Amino acid sequence: MLIVLCAHFIMALLAPIFFSRWGRAAFYVLAAVPAASFAWLLTQYGAVYSATGINPVLDIPWIPALGVNLTFRMDALAWLMSLLVLGVGALVLAYCARYFKTDDAGLGGFGAQLLAFAGVMFGLVTADNLILLFVFWELTTVLSYLLIGYARTRIAARRAALQALVVTTFGGLAMLVGLIMVGEGAGTYSISDVLDRAPQLVAATGTPGTVLDIGVALILVGAVTKSALLPFHFWLPGAMAAPTPVSAYLHAAAMVKAGIYLVARLAPGFSGTAHWQLLVTVLGLATMLVGGWRALRQHDLKLILAYGTVSQLGFLMVVVGLGSREAALAGMAMVLAHGLFKAALFLVVGIIDHQSGTRDIRELSGVFRSAPALGVVALIGAASMAGLPPLAGFVAKESVFAAFEAHARYGSAGHAAGVAVLALLVIGSILTFAYSARFLWGGFARKRPAPGGAARGRAAAPVADTPFKSVGWLFLGAPALLSLLTVAYGAYPQLAERWIAPYSAPFPANDPHPQHLLLWHGVTLPLVLSAVVVGGGLALFLLRRRFESLQARMPALVDLERLYRQAIVVLDLVAIWVTGRTQRGSLFFYLAVILGTAIAAVSAVLATTGPDWLGRHYTVDGGTPFQVIAGVVIVVGALAAARASKRFMAVLMVSVTGYGVALIFALQGAPDLALTQMLVETIVLVAFVLAMRSLPPGLRERTRGSHKLLRVILGAAFGAVMVVVGVVAMGSRIATPVSLGLPALAYTGGGGLNVVNVTLVDIRAWDTFGEISVLAIAATGVASLIFVRGRGQRLARAETVETGSIGRVGVPDGSPSPVAELARRFAVVPGNPWLVAGRTLAPERRSIIIEVVTRLVFHSIMVLSIYLLLAGHNGTGGGFAGGLVAGLALTIRYLAGGRFELAEATRVSAGTLLGLGLAAAALTALAPLFLGGEVFQSAILSFDLPVFGHVKFVTSTLFDIGVYLVVVGLVIDVLRSLGSEIDQHEEDGIGDITLIEDDEPLEVGR
Repeated sequence: MLIVLCAHFIMALLAPIFFSRWGRAAFYVLAAVPAASFAWLLTQYGAVYSATGINPVLDIPWIPALGVNLTFRMDALAWLMSLLVLGVGALVLAYCARYFKTDDAGLGGFGAQLLAFAGVMFGLVTADNLILLFVFWELTTVLSYLLIGYARTRIAARRAALQALVVTTFGGLAMLVGLIMVGEGAGTYSISDVLDRAPQLVAATGTPGTVLDIGVALILVGAVTKSALLPFHFWLPGAMAAPTPVSAYLHAAAMVKAGIYLVARLAPGFSGTAHWQLLVTVLGLATMLVGGWRALRQHDLKLILAYGTVSQLGFLMVVVGLGSREAALAGMAMVLAHGLFKAALFLVVGIIDHQSGTRDIRELSGVFRSAPALGVVALIGAASMAGLPPLAGFVAKESVFAAFEAHARYGSAGHAAGVAVLALLVIGSILTFAYSARFLWGGFARKRPAPGGAARGRAAAPVADTPFKSVGWLFLGAPALLSLLTVAYGAYPQLAERWIAPYSAPFPANDPHPQHLLLWHGVTLPLVLSAVVVGGGLALFLLRRRFESLQARMPALVDLERLYRQAIVVLDLVAIWVTGRTQRGSLFFYLAVILGTAIAAVSAVLATTGPDWLGRHYTVDGGTPFQVIAGVVIVVGALAAARASKRFMAVLMVSVTGYGVALIFALQGAPDLALTQMLVETIVLVAFVLAMRSLPPGLRERTRGSHKLLRVILGAAFGAVMVVVGVVAMGSRIATPVSLGLPALAYTGGGGLNVVNVTLVDIRAWDTFGEISVLAIAATGVASLIFVRGRGQRLARAETVETGSIGRVGVPDGSPSPVAELARRFAVVPGNPWLVAGRTLAPERRSIIIEVVTRLVFHSIMVLSIYLLLAGHNGTGGGFAGGLVAGLALTIRYLAGGRFELAEATRVSAGTLLGLGLAAAALTALAPLFLGGEVFQSAILSFDLPVFGHVKFVTSTLFDIGVYLVVVGLVIDVLRSLGSEIDQHEEDGIGDITLIEDDEPLEVGR
């Protein structure tokens, strides 16, 4: 199962490469992934349906302390849903190779997202952990948002994608709360264990309204939003703005089935809870009727199917949520049948739209004559959707009617309620038959003009056939195969029953006589009801014009989509009002609110703690006077920064406070923290100094009057409160610090003596991975604010100075800028390959001392950075400190030689280093999984080398190398953004320059 997931995600990452080489034919390569996975799934039949009842399980510890594991289980329900997910997914991807044009933009991203969606859905239906299920659930939401919004230039597609995202995310968040409530109540997050304990949990709940009942109700909210039930049904028709393959997969066979799957998964344990039947039955029936009613008003083939999908999702929700053995069998039979015929019909609509250029039934005529094979495929799918024999839809619908007949006769809800539900299901099925006929007639029949369009006494001539291109078998193959499977399913439904039986067996049976999936049960009530459905649906279709007139005359019901848009507008207006009142553009106001709130909240808590902490305090730790000196330096630096009138002085004083803190760390016996703090302060100081070149040197005038007094009061009060908080925190400890056990844990588990470094790269590697990810994002953000060229573009090399190829903004012929020309004329060592300041800097900007010092110390500092990297596991250092030291070495080279020297020193772009660092850290995290270990698990290797002797190597060092690369990439980004880019902007902004050569003026134009 893990290999199937990884194959989908890895191939999704490689998809853009395939499309860049093979164009739309790359869809066949992507289709091979779910196709191969489907073949593997068939081989698992024996293990899933073995007589022992033990299902294949993959369990990988993830967060054991929270009960969250990467647990996947392939039982009967997961196997059935995987058939749809992988089988239909492979066919849809192959279909895309003929649906899209070769020159369509964005196919690489689209194919990657569609393939990743198939993998995510497979993970969702096989997940056996509530939190893992939620992770896959939200991934489907994000990917569906991207797929629905594929046509980024169309506002309708963007609006539909955002609407689907908002609605399903709302339901997902509600579901997360419910999952946590159920998981905590059950004492486990394993879905199989929760279902095993469900009878005891339900019996122990007592009266309605308990935590379990509310949790289950919140989970159902997530299922209702994902499966587009009332009152959230409107997002699904809007999502038809997506390409038709997306509609066929996400909105017929995969995504919207996620809610149905979730209800089917939890029904064996929780269908008896307080709110289950009310939510499932009422919302399901209402959705079935509203969807069928709205489908009969549509003129777009795709919207007919969309509202039909809404209707049948309500139908499925009622059936799978009933909680009886008969309903479970019938519900899963209908899920399989619906996935086959609805996916086929959506693909047929895509072919019609692709070959004729329209989906409007008022414009389509005679398509069956032009494409009879396509018409036969559509006829099979529509007939199965309508419930006609001998197709899958008929078999499944018969079993549904039989299940609800048994529910009405023997169920606990009462005979009247059961009959009412069955009657509403029949009415909804009549609507289903009618819109199925409308779809088939609208898409393929020869039309006649509306009544009144012909002369009196004459029959109106048929409308001319719609021009229709021939359909190749590669294009028709996917829907044709789905229709063929629909016929085979209807002819031999016993096979599907054997697949479903292990899932339905645990449910209580209503009917004393076991029910089966059969094409012919004899003359029974379900058969009579099917005949009523056919007669009523046929009459409704034949009277369609009168029915449309009736629908037009009826007053409009509540438009929930309009309510949604109005709610979004109100939310925007409230956000604007709140933003206008709070975001006033005043830094003083923001700080006053933040600090005032912090002072008030913390003071209120301190006032309730009591005075016990006052008796335990001391001024100087260990009696050393150096701490007092460091404290005085910090205070003086802070006051000087507050009083400084120049930006440079303010920044310098802030750095003094940082260096003072580093001194305190060193005095407290924390050399790693001291070294890191000192290096960070140095890098930050350099960044500030570089940035200040584009700022005025003086600070603006301080605020006078009452605001000045208020600033002093707020600053002093906040500082005093934080001091008290520190004293209270240090004096309130009642338990043994966890840090006392870290040295032993670092050595035995992480194989290192440096507790700080081992903690960063092993014990809390997840935190560090998140931190370096934030560093990469921050570096990209800084670069995006300043860069005006490509992210991966290298800096201009020194050779460009000699060739004169450095162009300047505003110079159309690419002539050299004045500064570049001046630098070239003052070149003194043209053959020097290392420090190029002599060729790139004007004399007044050069410093021979800095150049000489740089030549002496650069390589030594780089060696020191590598030493800190490799020695950090057992001594002072580590990847972060080593990367900062390497960054300082590059900073020295930049200060000595300018932007061209930085280009010589950094042949690899910052973006590449950041990517390599994150990749190295990620691979170090995932590699143990392939060796039977856990994520971020380290291995300690001991071996002897001829020269170095005995060596102990810990694999977490590879993770530290990733940290090193990320930090170096960050520093290069800072130097490039605040150094090289500003240098170049200053050069491009210089006016006329007059050079003197041989006592004659040489004019260099702007």
